[in-house]
Amino acid sequence: MKLIQLYDQNISNNITSDKSYIQFEKLISELNKRDLPNLLVDTLNPEIEEINAAILAEKRWKNVIKKKQFKILRKLEKELKIVPIKYYRNLWIAIGVGGIGIPIGFLIGTGLGSMAFLGLGMPIGLGIGFTVGMGMDKKAKSEGRQLAVELKN
Repeated sequence: MKLIQLYDQNISNNITSDKSYIQFEKLISELNKRDLPNLLVDTLNPEIEEINAAILAEKRWKNVIKKKQFKILRKLEKELKIVPIKYYRNLWIAIGVGGIGIPIGFLIGTGLGSMAFLGLGMPIGLGIGFTVGMGMDKKAKSEGRQLAVELKN
């Protein structure tokens, strides 16, 4: 069973040339190349139909595409562990800066007696997050769990 396609007939040029539309089209075509379980396809198709309805109505279609794309990616990652290119890198950079870098900066600041050094932990956390994320992306690629599409905001 395949995913349904986005509408592309009789759509104004600003929609079809938009990056979010093109990016979502690539995601759908990449997912159609894989053998997805029918139950998952049945849950993803209504999400795509909502995007099609928003595109035809030309109401906030860009926001709808972004939200549905995020929802579909979360479902794929949770159920099948399938992720796009650089998914883990982007995730772990945020975790590294916020969850690792700020506490390290706090420790450096308290150790040196000045909270002016709080910002020193952020590049450390960024480096740690980048390294961990790239390692997880390489592992996903070697296991065949990585889609051949890179999604950008």
